[in-house]
Amino acid sequence: MDDNALGEFLRHRRERLRPEEVGMPGGGRRRTPGLRREEVAGLAALSPDYYSRLEQGRVRTPSAAALASLARAIRLTRDEQDYLFRLAGQQPPEPRSPLALVDPAMIYLLDALGPTPAQVADDLLTVVAQNRAAQNLLGVWTGLPGYESNVTWRWFADPASRDSNDPAEHERIGQAYAADLRAGVAQRPAGDRFAHGLVADLLQRSTEFARLWSEQHVAALTSAPKLIRHPHVGELDLQCDVVLSPATGHRLILFRPRPGSDAHEQIAFLDVLGAQNFA
Repeated sequence: MDDNALGEFLRHRRERLRPEEVGMPGGGRRRTPGLRREEVAGLAALSPDYYSRLEQGRVRTPSAAALASLARAIRLTRDEQDYLFRLAGQQPPEPRSPLALVDPAMIYLLDALGPTPAQVADDLLTVVAQNRAAQNLLGVWTGLPGYESNVTWRWFADPASRDSNDPAEHERIGQAYAADLRAGVAQRPAGDRFAHGLVADLLQRSTEFARLWSEQHVAALTSAPKLIRHPHVGELDLQCDVVLSPATGHRLILFRPRPGSDAHEQIAFLDVLGAQNFA
């Protein structure tokens, strides 16, 4: 096989994509077909330099998280994602792994939502894909080490993650996350290492989580109003909606402006500022 088969495969798939197919503005003249390297890097939450070195064959051992992010960014099928992992000398992810292929319908909706912040999470609330508006609002959550891409883990293990929420809502939010995690774990096989490892880690780290977990509440997240405090635009009055994919268990979580609020203008201003990580 070609010494740079991985890079050639990435380049070919990058060049076949049109900007509008990944939620970017179309039109205009381009010197080369498809997406630019820096555009793919942005979609995959990777640095442009790292992605360029990948295509050039100068990164021999890309991480599984980087490969999964790239597979989503350039809209690979399941077979193509598996091939990408094998080109990199890695085993393809298991179906319920946080690195598994995201439901293509969810990715389509993520792109179609455009300026509306939205992200896809699995049944345990691990964020597996985001659009640019969600990165602007919430920071980059995908492809992080350990359990750091999991919303529930971050809530209880990293107190700074609560800074964007009203302190008066902290108890209610914590209850909802614990109940959602119990519902998600119940859907996993009895020996699922990630699910049970996540719970065990939280029980060890957080007395608050241990208290809420012991209450045995079970309830998947549902749509609800949400106030988010952002350091650049202040408080955003949003409606957080949850759409379930029956095929994979993935959930599309979108943050739409509530009627009568200034959130439309605030989100538009964040788009001008560009994606930044405020987590």
